[in-house]
Amino acid sequence: MTIPGVGAVTAVSYIAAIEDPDNFPTSRSVGAWLGLTTRRYQSGEIDYDSHISRRGDSRLRGLLYEAATVLLTRTTARTECSLKTWGLKLRERLGFKRAAVAVARKLAVIMHSMLKAGQAFNPLGGAAA
Repeated sequence: MTIPGVGAVTAVSYIAAIEDPDNFPTSRSVGAWLGLTTRRYQSGEIDYDSHISRRGDSRLRGLLYEAATVLLTRTTARTECSLKTWGLKLRERLGFKRAAVAVARKLAVIMHSMLKAGQAFNPLGGAAA
């Protein structure tokens, strides 16, 4: 709950869904497990990425998307963090919804590394303190 935008419901739902952080070899694999990475289609010479895969827990994916939206829109200068500035730069290039999905995936990765290390959120570093 030390991450701006992440409340009690999101934090508890995340811990309940992940159960043991050692189930994932790397923190990056949590984003794919939740379905927040792009779906890939490959056949012969054709290879393209499309929308997110939407695998995994849809409720947790929705809560992380909501937390990312709050982080990008409703946080103040007092709670400024490098994750928000990264998301706002993405929003200029890709649009709000795609940037919010990217921030939600990054939130899942950061929360996993925080859970594994047992440390609080570092707003300037983006990961554990």
